[in-house]
Amino acid sequence: MKVLLTGGCGFIGTNLIRYILANKPDWKIVNLDLLTYAGNLENTLGLEDDYPGRYTFIKVDIADAAAVEAVFGRYSFDLVLNLAAESHVDRSIEDAGIFIRTNVMGVQVLLDAALRHKVGRFLHVSTDEVYGSLGPEGRFREDLPMAPNSPYSASKAAADLLVRSYVKTFGIDAVVTRCSNNYGPYQFPEKLIPLMVLNACSGRELPVYGDGKNVRDWIYVDDHCRGIVMVAEKGRCGEAYNMGGDAEKENIFIVRSILQSLDKPDSLIKYVKDRPGHDFRYAMDFSKIATELGWEPLVDFETGIANTVKWYLDNKLWWQKILSGDYQKYYERMYANR
Repeated sequence: MKVLLTGGCGFIGTNLIRYILANKPDWKIVNLDLLTYAGNLENTLGLEDDYPGRYTFIKVDIADAAAVEAVFGRYSFDLVLNLAAESHVDRSIEDAGIFIRTNVMGVQVLLDAALRHKVGRFLHVSTDEVYGSLGPEGRFREDLPMAPNSPYSASKAAADLLVRSYVKTFGIDAVVTRCSNNYGPYQFPEKLIPLMVLNACSGRELPVYGDGKNVRDWIYVDDHCRGIVMVAEKGRCGEAYNMGGDAEKENIFIVRSILQSLDKPDSLIKYVKDRPGHDFRYAMDFSKIATELGWEPLVDFETGIANTVKWYLDNKLWWQKILSGDYQKYYERMYANR
């Protein structure tokens, strides 16, 4: 199986590459990544030596049609796994343009190339945020209408619809996965859990939007990766599959749990002005993938968060390099005067 995996130097992409190489010995991966601020080549260093002949990295912008065409022309892919995306809501509020370019135009470029080169299957990784926001009750189902509330989620919803249109119009074999909030190793420290861990370790304030009562469903990244592979292998063409961790937590609960695990005081918490369009609650109904493919989350939140905190404590050099560069400047700009 020859696989094109885009965005493989990002958080989920890195973990997915490692999962596939460890569990699918007949799969060979070509990783396309532009190496923007959240794409860290260091995440995958050594994989060429550890898995000789099975892993290749190419720096490519998925919205560059000529560059993407050159890659498809060089290899005969059986499967495309598209994880390349701009993914941080705050950044999409600051500048939506790059989100449209990568998350919409990039997907269109990939779909066109996959269609021309008769790729066996195209899997697009999406998000629960395309559904919008829930109240205190209920869960997102695949048959609910999309109602995105941020430029980021709107760009992902547009991509989902593009994938559907290529199935219906051109007959491409494509599937979509939509997942709740991931956490685990290699996550870029602008997301909630790594940001809180790193700030607490450094004795910095922990910024919490609004009153911290927003609820997210948390899934350990290994469970997500396992689900992606299952859908790639057995999912029905044209379908979308939800995945969730069955672990709904208020943001403030996450923050306090991290402080407690690191023996840090709650006085480090700083409530900041809520961001525009901040969805109240996400929760995923994953009964479809459970019934059809037998998938369910295996890592409970307590185990997953302990593993995650330990990884960041054991890999200080990894995140210290990040904090000394672009992210530090971004962080200071985002939270100045809040």
